[in-house]
Parts: sequence; C-alpha cells; structure tokens
Amino acid sequence: MSDWQTCAVPDSLVKNKVGRQNQIPAKEIVEVGRFPVVDQGQKFVAGYCDDESKVINFDLPLIIFGDHTRCFKYVDFPFVLGADGTKVLLPNKKLYDPRFYYFALLALEIPSRGYNRHFTILSERSLPLPPLPEQKKIAHILSTVQRAIDAQERIIQTTTELKKALMHKLFTEGLRNEPQKQTEIGPVPESWAVVPLSDVCRFQSGGTPSKKNPEFWEGAIPWVSPKDMKRPRLTDVEDHISQEALESGSKLAPAGSVFVVVRGMILAKTVPVALAEVPMAINQDMKAIVPGPKLRSDFLLYALEALRENLFKKVGRSGHGTCTLMGHEVAAFKIPLPDLAVQKEIASSIQNLERKEELHDEKRAQLHDLFRTLLHELMTAKTRVHELAV
Repeated sequence: MSDWQTCAVPDSLVKNKVGRQNQIPAKEIVEVGRFPVVDQGQKFVAGYCDDESKVINFDLPLIIFGDHTRCFKYVDFPFVLGADGTKVLLPNKKLYDPRFYYFALLALEIPSRGYNRHFTILSERSLPLPPLPEQKKIAHILSTVQRAIDAQERIIQTTTELKKALMHKLFTEGLRNEPQKQTEIGPVPESWAVVPLSDVCRFQSGGTPSKKNPEFWEGAIPWVSPKDMKRPRLTDVEDHISQEALESGSKLAPAGSVFVVVRGMILAKTVPVALAEVPMAINQDMKAIVPGPKLRSDFLLYALEALRENLFKKVGRSGHGTCTLMGHEVAAFKIPLPDLAVQKEIASSIQNLERKEELHDEKRAQLHDLFRTLLHELMTAKTRVHELAV
C-alpha cells in the first residue's frame, strides 16, 4: 500500500507570468529564426520567430498542454508560445519537482472529447504526491529512458537522411563514376536505359472480399490496404483473408511484388510504396507491380522511392477531393534500368542502411515499451525507486 498523498491538479499549480504578449499567431511562425516557437502540435518545436519581446525566459521549466491535442511538453529553454489554445502550466515547486510533475501528467488518462476543452478534464484529475527526494529519483529514471529514446530517434533521422542521399547519388551517378546523360527523369549513367514500367513489369489490381461474411476474414492470407504501407518491406499485415475470400473478392500478388497506393487521401501528401516479401492480396486502392526478368524487385522498390516526387506529380484530384494515381500513369512511369548485376549491388548498398534504420526502430520501440511500463509502475507506486538500481 502506498504511503503517498495525492494533489488535485488545480492545487498543484501556481500562477505564471505568461500572457498574450508572449504568443505569436501561426501565420508569423517561420522555418528559421532566433527563438523556437512551442505550441500544442505534435512537433516539439513548431517553428521560429525573431521577436525578442515575446520570449518566455522566466518561470522555467514550464509544461505546455494542448487543449485540443492532449499533448504535454516539458520546456526548460527560452521560447515563444504559439497562440492556438495552448495552456501553460507551472507546478508549485514546493510540492513538485518539475520533471516528475511532467511525467505524472503523462501518466494521466485524458479521454478525447472532441476538438477542445480537455483542460477541463485535466483540472478534474489528481496527481500522486510522493516526497520530493523520491520524486527526483523517479524523474531521473524516467528521464534516462527518455534520453535513450531521443538518441535512437536522432540515429533513425540521420540514417533516413543518409539513405535518401545515397539513393539520389546511386540513381544519378551509378557505381562506376561513368559519364552521365540527361534524360526526362534527370541525369543517369550513360550506359543505363530509361524505360516505362510497362516494358519490364506487369500489373495487378485488388479488391475487398465481402465484410458481411466473417469467415472471409479468418484466413491466413495477408490482405494489404493503404494503412499497412508504413514500411518499405512487408512480411505480414494487420488483416488476413481466407482462400475462399481470395477467390471471391481479391487476387494474390506474388512475393517480390511492389505495391503502390493508387487511391486515397494519403496521396495528397506522398505516394507510399512497399515490397511484398511473401505472397499477399491487396485491396482496390492498391496496385501490385510485378517485375519481369530484366528488373529486380528490390531495385524497383528503391527506384520508386528515389523518384517518389516524380510519381507524386502524377497524382490527380477529383472534384470532391479524392486523390487518384491512374493505372495508365503507373504503367507509363519511367525508371532507370542498369543491368541486373548493377541493380543487385545498388539494392544491397541501400538495404544495408535500411537494416540499420530498422534495428534502431526496434530499439526505439522496446524503449518506448519500457518507458510506458516504468511510468505506470512508478507513478502508481507498484514499483518503488529503492527497488531499482538508480
């Protein structure tokens, strides 16, 4: 049984000096500037501004709470506040270590009630109030895990940028420093061809088996829809269908197919592509590109990634806002084509970086799981800090 007290959120706060004079409207936020702007959005820093008169460099650290987003941010550096309903919380430092206070807020469950007024729900909650020395130890443990997560995220970001740069270099310069030629898709090595996908691939469409038959959705065949297109390689997905469902409402694409989303609102932002490493079925918003004997699947995947901006330009938007990548546009889309040996070497070089990115993504996921477990255990006193090696 915990010997901790609790404290209602309104009683845990003291008045802070932040006001409208420290806020900046969204239209005045720029990409580069002297002072970071923090608002309630998912990004920690929304942008920058140069107006020194708006800078908050007092009462730090502060906790930012999104009345719309339910997002908490711990801010311990001078910043400017976004003027979008963001709430600024200053914990009573006689009661709370600020970092512990932030973690205690993260542990709260605040259900969504629509676009705003989540601060009302927050104000009805109570927080654990252990002794300050124990608060500091808890905050130290959770901060250590959080820093490890941040380190993995920086590695992933760097690796992603390196992969993008490597793809650009390999698909424009090749491997042998040979002379380049200008083509309609940009510079490529002189010995490479440039071909439409229809010359070296075949295409398959998909479909959705009837949702009215639950037995259709109890099979072992992976069924891919746009929501699954978050990774470059797919070995399994969320939904599965039966053989009967496949025969009545979809079609199996072979392993080595490269999937591309051809309809949906995601196409307003990007064109997702992914390589199927096992046979999979797809829904009607997808297209399967099946390479022929002159084209490696992994090379096709990376060619489409490297030329994603070109593919994105082919997306059309209907009068009611639906985004579509027409089948004839996919078939006519042109890619560079070296010989198979070069394709293999290029794909291998890129996949090495991809594997590094996946490794660190797995480490980040494990650390996130550890953080959530520790947050719950420590904030409910199920695990006490004297039981852990600090």
